[in-house]
Amino acid sequence: MYAFSAPTFTRMLKNLSAMLGKAEAHAKVKGFDANVLLNDRLAPDMFTLTRQVQIATDHAKGAMARLAGHVPEAIEDTETTIAQLQARIAKVIGIVEAYKPEQLAGADTREVTIKIPGSELKFDGAAYLNTWALPNFYFHLTMAYAILRHNGVELGKKDFLMS
Repeated sequence: MYAFSAPTFTRMLKNLSAMLGKAEAHAKVKGFDANVLLNDRLAPDMFTLTRQVQIATDHAKGAMARLAGHVPEAIEDTETTIAQLQARIAKVIGIVEAYKPEQLAGADTREVTIKIPGSELKFDGAAYLNTWALPNFYFHLTMAYAILRHNGVELGKKDFLMS
């Protein structure tokens, strides 16, 4: 379980950080404040770039904690700048990297309960990771990529897959 979670979260969060770095460089070349990108979204009913990053990081740290049988560390959603989002990503990478493989021993059968508005979902650890945590993590990471790409930041598949 550790091999399918921690390295994936760490690598992809580093990629997200690199994409935000490219967004800052793009804004500098084009002569605008990169922080204006934070409130952009692809559709009126979608979350903003800031919220996409917050949710992606929440899924990474939440998955590691839940798979280890811990309560996820709360991080307030107060970021208003790219620098603050970068700090959040770095913090979450630190949280993920602090977990050791032995802490996730037996996590595939550990019961994981997720509370969502109006419902409570129960999984075994393997189903939680494969059908909830990773798909949600990748969804919000992909939306962040798409928002940046939509705004002209020169990103490609390589940026998404390799930091």
